[in-house]
Amino acid sequence: MTATTPQVHPAEMRRVLGTFASGVVAVTAVLDGEPVGMVCQSFSSLSLEPPLVTFCPGNGSTSWPKIRRAGGFAVNVLAADQEDLCMALAGPRKFEGVAWREGANGAPLLPGALAWIEADLSAELPGGDHSIVIGAVTALAAERDAAPLLFFRSSFGSLVTA
Repeated sequence: MTATTPQVHPAEMRRVLGTFASGVVAVTAVLDGEPVGMVCQSFSSLSLEPPLVTFCPGNGSTSWPKIRRAGGFAVNVLAADQEDLCMALAGPRKFEGVAWREGANGAPLLPGALAWIEADLSAELPGGDHSIVIGAVTALAAERDAAPLLFFRSSFGSLVTA
């Protein structure tokens, strides 16, 4: 006997999963001497031993293939006051007017980010309309004590503390 999988409409999936607040990161790299990057909310720590992180770029991303080719990347954890930076990196002129410094692996580290994590591409797995990327962490630091930039119900926000 075969079980029938119920059909879930993508719009309903987006609406329901939008109730899960997530942090926002900028994944950056340098390819052929030029900075490349993308904004991502599907980022997570994967393992402490060995140190691994994961994120999930969409299959239609034009930035992910460039970051993949670079091999090494940085994940910049964005702060609540970096929404404008987030929107710039999500747009077509990603690094135009954006300050950054070079990390140990050459990837752009963004000033004002809460933290950064440098990693080498370890694996990429298929995940429906996204890829599941695993990075082996090579360096990391928490740079700033501030509220994170959050994404919730298709909007940006920040933590409200009691």
